[in-house]
Parts: sequence; structure tokens; C-alpha cells
Amino acid sequence: MTHQLLLLAGDGIGPEIMAEVKALIDWMNAEGIGSFAYEEGLVGGAAYDAEGVAISETTMQKALAADAVIFGAVGGPKWDGVPYEVRPEAGLLRLRKDLGLFANLRPAICYPALAEASSLKREVVEGLDVLIVRELTGGVYFGEPKEITDLGNGQKRAVDTQVYETYEIERIVRVACELAKTRAKRVTSMEKRNVMKSGVLWNEVATEVARREYPDIAFDHMLADAGGMQLVRWPKQFDVIVTDNLFGDMLSDVAAMLTGSLGMLPSASLGAPDPQSGRRKAMYEPVHGSAPDIAGKEVANPIAMFASFAMCLRYSCGMIEAAGQLEKAIAEVLDEGLRTGDILPRTGAEGLTEVGTKGMGQAIRERFLSLAQAG
Repeated sequence: MTHQLLLLAGDGIGPEIMAEVKALIDWMNAEGIGSFAYEEGLVGGAAYDAEGVAISETTMQKALAADAVIFGAVGGPKWDGVPYEVRPEAGLLRLRKDLGLFANLRPAICYPALAEASSLKREVVEGLDVLIVRELTGGVYFGEPKEITDLGNGQKRAVDTQVYETYEIERIVRVACELAKTRAKRVTSMEKRNVMKSGVLWNEVATEVARREYPDIAFDHMLADAGGMQLVRWPKQFDVIVTDNLFGDMLSDVAAMLTGSLGMLPSASLGAPDPQSGRRKAMYEPVHGSAPDIAGKEVANPIAMFASFAMCLRYSCGMIEAAGQLEKAIAEVLDEGLRTGDILPRTGAEGLTEVGTKGMGQAIRERFLSLAQAG
């Protein structure tokens, strides 16, 4: 079958890294490895400049019709002064909300070849394989009221509201436990039940779901701030971490740096299965953001973008073998010593070759094609 994709490159380095994956999709079509049809659209600051909004209704309808959205990055200082409701990030938030993408999967894997690139010691990160499952459509980012009120006399009050309902917690915990079944069967739930009522409810609901539906999963709890400390102290103690929107945002960035660079971390955002087809709305994006300081310099690391597309092949296209081959291609290119600047070690770079965005993209595509033809 032909898989319909929507490519939204966005801002900053988004267009550069998207170009590398777009070239891979074209290669796969040409070689008969898969069948993909894709459209492209504007999002974020690029959409604001052209259309006055962070994402247009036309682009939103294309996203709703696609099998998957492949997303680059949005934002940058150019748009710091635009109204809050049309800021670049509003396009990303609307995609997540309107597509119902409540489950964000962020794997943090440390390739052996990159253990020295991490800011932590090799023995702490080598072999790391943690999956963070972040609730994506609830919590403080979407809760109401959300406002700034002028109190007079030069004083203002800002309010953000953290809101979770039982069903939102239940469904994200189920996703985490189902994924844990395919891994080491361990889930750690992180919240702040000691100071937040939403954390109390999260703890109660998560505990009950795990006890009732997943007795074979080792399920425990940890306060989110302690979890951040433990991710840095000994991250390999974790298998699957499930947490809310705010803490998931922060903890996944901590986990990203364990791998050596934000440029290494992919993500998948999934909705609920369709009752008829079983298919989920989905969006795939690197975690690193738009990095406007290096945009246009041909130095951006495209690996997280490739790894995000591998997740698309696995979760949206059912192309399990191709997903594994793409992930293996990334590992083998790293084993051979190719590095973008962000993953060069601080010392001991002998035998390594620094390449730019296009050089890394070309090497990964060639190795993937070789593996696919041999496999």
C-alpha cells in the first residue's frame, strides 16, 4: 500500500534535516523498498511569515488526512515579538491537540560509538536504552485558565493551570505498559504527588491501572525531581518512564543529553487507534528544536530526523524490517567514525571524520540502501 505523508519542515534547521529524509523517501520509492506519497506544508514561523498563522486550516486538513506527519522544528528569535496565539510553537501545539496525539514516545539510546560524546562517564551511559512516554495533550500546557492579569500599581499575575482527568492518565499508562511488554517489563511513573493534587491523582490512577491490567509489569513510582537526579546518576536503572506533559518535556531533554547530543533523540507522537482500521494518527519529530544559531551553516545533525522516520516506518507503516535497517545504518555509520560537530568528543577524536548535514545524510542513505538490498 502507499503511505500518505505530510512533511512539515518548519524553521531553523528544520528544512535542512527534512531535506535529508525527503531524499531517503525518494530513494525508497525509486528502489521499490516502500511506496510513499507526500505533500509539503508550512508550519511555525515560516507559516506566520507567509500566512499570518502558525499553521493554516489547509495544512491542518492535510495533516488530518495523512497517515503520518513528519515534522522538523519551529521557532526562533525572529518571531519573539509576534502575538502569543500565533507564535511558531502554537502550530506544533495545535497539531498535537487536533490530531489527538496524546502519547509521546522518546527513546534515549546511547550508541556504543558515542559513549565518549556524553557529558557523563562511559560506564554510566554505554548501553543505555530508556523510553520516556510523555502525556502530550493535557496538563499545564493546555489547562485553563491560562492568562496574565494586570493588577494595577505595576503588578501582574500570571496563571497556568495543571489539569488531568482520570481517562487521560489511564490511557497514557496503558501505552507505557504495553510498550514495556516488548522490553524489560519495567515502568517507572514520575509525578509530584508530594506538592501537587494532579500528582496525587496521577499516582492513584496509574497504580490502579498497573495493578488491575498489567500484573506482569514491575511498576513503581518516583517523584519527578528525584527522577531527574537519578537519570543523571544512574540512567540504566530505568526501562520505561511514564510521566505528564510538563515533567516529560524536561526529563526527555535530560535523557537526550545522556546520549551525547540533542541531535540524536527522535520522537513519535501517537493518537488512539481508530475503531475500524486500528490505525493511529501520528507525528514524528526530532527533539532538538530549530537551533537558529546554526541554521543554514550545513552543520546540523540529521540523525534524530532519520531515527524519527525509522519510528514512522515501525509504528505507522508497519515496515518493521526497514525500520531496523535504518537504525542499523545509523549505528554502522557512527561505528565507522563519521561525526557531525555536535557529537565529536571533547578529546580523543583520532580516527573520526567530521561531516556536515549532507555528508551524514548521504552516508546513512547509502548504508541503508546496502542493508535493504542485502536483506
